Amino acid sequence: MNCGTRVLAFKRWLAGLLLLVAVAAGVPSCERETTLSLGKPEKVADGVQLYKLNDLGLLDPSGVVAIQILRVDPSRVDVRSALARDRPMSLETVPDIADRRKAIAAINAGFFVVRNGDPAGVLEIDHELVSDAALTRGAVGIVRAPGRPLRLLFDRVGASVTLTYRQGAETVAVPIDGVDTTRARSKLMLYTPRFGPDSDTADTGVEWQVAGSPLRVTERRPNAGKTPIPKDGAVLSFGGTVLPTGLETLDRDQAVSLETQFQTRLGTPATDWALANDIVGGAGLLIRNGQVLTDWTDEQLRAGFNTERHPRTMIGTSRGGIIWLVTVDGRNPDISVGMTFSELQKLAAGLNLENALNLDGGGSTTMVVGGTIVNHPSDKTGPRKVSDALLVVPRQR
Repeated sequence: MNCGTRVLAFKRWLAGLLLLVAVAAGVPSCERETTLSLGKPEKVADGVQLYKLNDLGLLDPSGVVAIQILRVDPSRVDVRSALARDRPMSLETVPDIADRRKAIAAINAGFFVVRNGDPAGVLEIDHELVSDAALTRGAVGIVRAPGRPLRLLFDRVGASVTLTYRQGAETVAVPIDGVDTTRARSKLMLYTPRFGPDSDTADTGVEWQVAGSPLRVTERRPNAGKTPIPKDGAVLSFGGTVLPTGLETLDRDQAVSLETQFQTRLGTPATDWALANDIVGGAGLLIRNGQVLTDWTDEQLRAGFNTERHPRTMIGTSRGGIIWLVTVDGRNPDISVGMTFSELQKLAAGLNLENALNLDGGGSTTMVVGGTIVNHPSDKTGPRKVSDALLVVPRQR
């Protein structure tokens, strides 16, 4: 072995030794697991590191950009979805949601109606569907199993609920038109205990209170509203007094079932989504199983939504199940101009993400770490009130 060969062998041995030392010390070697140079992280908690990045090379054409990245180890911490004020159709800032839930860190999550906080896509919390969605857009599902790290699902997903009951020898099936949302005329709505103490409806419809296990109609209330929602049941509410076929025979003591169905576009079995504890809908599935996606026709995005630069919020996973939560500041030429979808995908590729989903962005984009906002929300008034958030919380053993 000549001198040059011995020097090269020593360098390789030393590099391997340094890597072993880093692993033994519990320090993530992000320079090796990502192609981006992320720099030195700030340790937020065991299993949670914060990186701040300003890489002009991610933008084309180039521009100033500010990015905040949380690397989350699901074997050490948990990620959960949470509603504003713990109820649908409410608004609250991400810092307030995080503070109330004692979260280690948090980002904004799903899209919503700005005026009232009504979630605009599929949303499930603790196995309970909070918002249905006829449109199959990008979504992330969080699956928990005792003693195992979180498993995240990515697909284009819709969700619906069907009311079924027996009428003689026949099974009657009636689709639910909305979950925990404003009642529409001639539509059947479902109100769960998470919605509030009652259905909060006018007395211009017909409502059924259902409770128990199995579920059974405990009261039928024509020309009534504001029906109390039982803790072990729900309220069915029809916006009108002339009942359609399938509802006119639904009466007291009738056994019923409420079945949630998931529709997927890219091959994930619906049964997998039925196992998810939490589901958050986005708009723009960017990468799935290592494949970069460029056609969002199925998601029916607004024209220009993917090609314009905006503040962005993203969730993704890399090999080994590591979860990455990302915010990109925008609409501020002195700090950051934001990103298009293709630029966001370039960032995701630099993080070696195998799956990535674009969440709500714009003025909603907010990242909170240790009670402090670490990004630069684009609204002049500060962090926008949102309908829901993703929280990093201590893992329940």
